[in-house]
This record gives sequence, C-alpha cells and structure tokens, in this order.
Amino acid sequence: MIKRKLLSDLKGHLSKKEISLIVGPRQAGKTTLMLMLKEYLEKQGENTLFLSFDFEADRNSLSSQSSLIQKIRLESGEKRSYVFIDEVQRKENAGLFLKGLYDMKTPYKFIVSGSGSLELKEKIHESLVGRKRVFELNTLTFEEFVNFRTDYHYEDKLYDFFQLEKARTKELLYEYLNFGGYPALVLETELKEKRMIMDEIYRSVIEKDLTYLLRIEKTEAFTSLIKILSGQTGGLVNYSEISSTVGISVSTVKNYLWYAEKTFIIEKITPFFRNIRKEITKSPVYYFYDLGLRNFIIGLMGNLTIPYGAGFLFQNLVLHILKEKIRHTGRKIHFWRTKDRAEVDFILESGQDIIPVEVKFKEITKNEIGRSLRNFISKYQPRRAWIINLSLEKNIRLNNTQVSILPFYKLIDTDFK
Repeated sequence: MIKRKLLSDLKGHLSKKEISLIVGPRQAGKTTLMLMLKEYLEKQGENTLFLSFDFEADRNSLSSQSSLIQKIRLESGEKRSYVFIDEVQRKENAGLFLKGLYDMKTPYKFIVSGSGSLELKEKIHESLVGRKRVFELNTLTFEEFVNFRTDYHYEDKLYDFFQLEKARTKELLYEYLNFGGYPALVLETELKEKRMIMDEIYRSVIEKDLTYLLRIEKTEAFTSLIKILSGQTGGLVNYSEISSTVGISVSTVKNYLWYAEKTFIIEKITPFFRNIRKEITKSPVYYFYDLGLRNFIIGLMGNLTIPYGAGFLFQNLVLHILKEKIRHTGRKIHFWRTKDRAEVDFILESGQDIIPVEVKFKEITKNEIGRSLRNFISKYQPRRAWIINLSLEKNIRLNNTQVSILPFYKLIDTDFK
C-alpha cells in the first residue's frame, strides 16, 4: 500500500459538515485513497457506505437524491454516517445533485471524488459555493515515491537519507524523472507493462474526458498541441505559432490548453513583472502534472537520456515540490523573463516578499550566481534567493540578499510559512 499525505488532510476534515471533494488526474489514486479513509473510519467504529458511478449495481441508488437518501437510511438508519461517492463526474448535473444532498441537512457526511472533467462539464464550484472543500490528489510526489521505494524506513528522517545515500538518491531521482508518479507505474517493474499502463491512462484522458465528456472533435489537433508542449516544457508559449503549426485558430489553442489544465495534464505559470516595457508580461509557460506522462507523449518514457535530456524535467520536479510546500501559505509561483532574455525559473511571491528560485540540474561545486539571477537581485533586492541543484548546500551573500544554494531535496524539509 502506498501512503498518501493527503489522507491526513482528509481525516482532519471529517468533522466538518462541508462535502469533502477529491479531484485530480485519472488513475492518481482517488478511489484507493477513499477506501483507505473508509477503512480508517470503520476501525473507529463509524458507519460507512461506498457507492460508485462505475458500478452498475449502484446506479439506481445514485439516480436521484431521494434514492440515495433511502439507500443510506436502509444501511445506516438516521445515525451519523460517512458516505463515499466515487466518479461523480459521470452524473449529469453533478453540482446540483451534490448541492441538493448538502442542503437536505441530513446527519450524513459526504466524501466525493471526481476527475478533472467534473469541473469543466458541471461548473461544480458554482453550485457548491460554501458547501465543499476541494482536496487535489495528484500522482505521487517525489517524497511519497521515495518513502514507498525505501519501505518507509526513513519516513521521519528522509533528509538524512538523502544526505548519506547520495548514489541511491540519484538512482531514485532518475527513475522518477523517467517514469513519474502514477501509482500503477510505480508498482509495476516491467518496462513494457509500464508503457502499456501509461498508454491506457493517456487514452482514457483523451477518450473519456476530452472526447466523450467535453465533445472535443479534433483530437488529433489536441494531441499535436500537447506533443508540442511536451517538447518545450518550461518554454514561453507563442499561441500564434502553435496555431499555425497545428492548424487550428488561436482561440481554439487557448481553449484546448485550458481543457488540458482542467484535466490535470498541464499547469500554467504566469510571468512576474513590474516593468511593462522591459519584462515579459503575457506569454505563460507550461509544465506537466506528471513527468512520466510528458515523457510518454514524446516517446521518451524509459528512453530518457540523463543528464542530457532531463534539465527541464528537473525544473518541472522542483515546481512540484514548491507547489506542494506552499499549499495553504498564500504564496504564488511565477517566472521572470526580460525582453533581453534574462530569466529566473520561479518567483515565489507573497505580497512584497519575493524569493527568486534558479534551478540547475547539476552538482554545483563552487559559489556561482548567474547573470540573470544577479540582474533580478539588483533590480528587486529580495531578502533571500535560492539556487536549487543536485547536492551542494551553502549560503552566500550578494549585497543585502542571502543566496542559499540548496540541494533539491532540502526543499522537502523546508518550512515555507
């Protein structure tokens, strides 16, 4: 069993009346997580009921709000019960369905899961304002992956493991950069099977989310668009250029990118700027939710050449770690580019407090601050700046800025509050 950090957050929300809504990519482990939570509750002596829109036997009970309440009462009476509803995106008007259940003020707590298409198709957030809390479950983080691979032996001392077991750390890093964090791939050992599993995952996104649920007709154009992004991860996106290459309008390009975001294929990072004349203000960059999926799309999964083909993947991984660490802190992530091509990979912003983050996929051996980072520090004078690399940990000063050279795994151990 692979442990998921989100489980503790869900446990903490069990006492709240709001619906616990778990969203995320297909095959990220939402159903497994719900079953783990169900098992936890049953060990506490609580009443539970698990229903899924994937199960034909459950569909009558899920056909209407009254049918569902009757089913719950049959199983649990009027006692406090925890009701799990899986794959709710398959329900027509799912948002209104859940809103009605919540507004009935029953003694039942609802824990619901849905894929990314749920938000697109049903506008569920509009229907459930003030009635739900969203929990996003992505594929395994690097921390979850390493803990599983090391049998949770170093779960409470992972930083010490990384520091002492450098060769093993590098081996695990390269595996993660190559195959990503889909649970089914992590559990599989054979390369051929890994590729077949990823093919099925990708097809399910294209066929179920985009074609069936969203009625996208030009799937060839969509797959071409995603393939282009796979080849330029972290690079500035030129909508007009992509439009010309793929053969669809600029507005369709933007729509398809939005669909890809909402179905947890890609994530958009917007530019940080203060000087409109000299800094990039509009063009975003895109990264992938899962590194293995990105590699699969362009035929590199299992064939990735390291270190030569992994620089942007490492940057993508650092983004994942940063996003995980700043959850609930109010910080936002941007990037910085100037029109004369100076660039800093990430800017962590919280009001007036900004932290520039430069990512280097190498083992830095000496104090070195690149021209772009120096330019940013000179212009904005942040209190601190980070250079993320494979192994070196050291602090240096540049004027009034403390520049910390950090190994990537130090971020996992860093408090961002």
